[in-house]
Amino acid sequence: MTALERADRRFGWFLTLPGVLMLAATIALPLLWAVATSLFDFTLIAPTYDTFVGLDNYAFALGNHEFLHASWLTVGFVLAVVLIEFAIGFLIALMLNGVRRGKPIYYAILLCPLLINPVVVGLVWRMVLHPTLGVANYALGLIGLSPVNWLGDVTIAFWTLVGVDIWHQVSFMIVLLLAGLSALPAEPYEAARVDGASVFQRFWHITLPLMRRVILVTLLIRMIFAVKTYDLVYIMTRGGPGTATDLVSYSIYRTAFVGLNLGQATAMAGLLLIPVLGITAYLYRLMRKP
Repeated sequence: MTALERADRRFGWFLTLPGVLMLAATIALPLLWAVATSLFDFTLIAPTYDTFVGLDNYAFALGNHEFLHASWLTVGFVLAVVLIEFAIGFLIALMLNGVRRGKPIYYAILLCPLLINPVVVGLVWRMVLHPTLGVANYALGLIGLSPVNWLGDVTIAFWTLVGVDIWHQVSFMIVLLLAGLSALPAEPYEAARVDGASVFQRFWHITLPLMRRVILVTLLIRMIFAVKTYDLVYIMTRGGPGTATDLVSYSIYRTAFVGLNLGQATAMAGLLLIPVLGITAYLYRLMRKP
């Protein structure tokens, strides 16, 4: 390595230092604090690090029926919203990719739901889905159907939450996938048309392989956001009815600020972080493959 290259490397580290320090202050330090807190009997009633309990908080979380139920419910929620949003988003993105005029207008329309704060989304949809005063049941009455207790029925509340999340977040999928489709080169498609390839063959053998990295990044980001879903649950259902919508983020919140036990809550958050990091690492490896 020449002196000039060493100087360039030192200058590069100098430029990245503010960003590294910012990440350490906003991510690394809180993460270390959470790990340390999970090893103690730390509560908001007695916020001290006097009683070291080791891995007892993790053992409690793994044996806690409510936390395990919330974890499996979150798995189902993440799979439902991510897969349905991806299917809808990719279909709409493929249709819009063929539009030659007015694309900025479509982008603006698609971004509208995404720009609304999740708390506002929850409040609006809670009013829309009100069992007696909501617009949804009023519309059902106009076509002769009985009203539905959207947020109070154990069998319906979970899928109602999924539907609201899809309405709010599907724009994210559409915009990212549409941006990826717009950046694809035209030459492979022209060659495929000359060779007589059908629309499905062009999609399967050209579009999907070229979009692989964009798809994986989109799924990864959306999965992380879905795992953290808290706002809609807090505003719309508070985990109810019963535990039908008790997602893991809300369960952790309840342990920390209702049960006042930060030690157990941070242990639960740590257990949640492990599979998310594992899936992230796996998808990253897939993205690195040629």
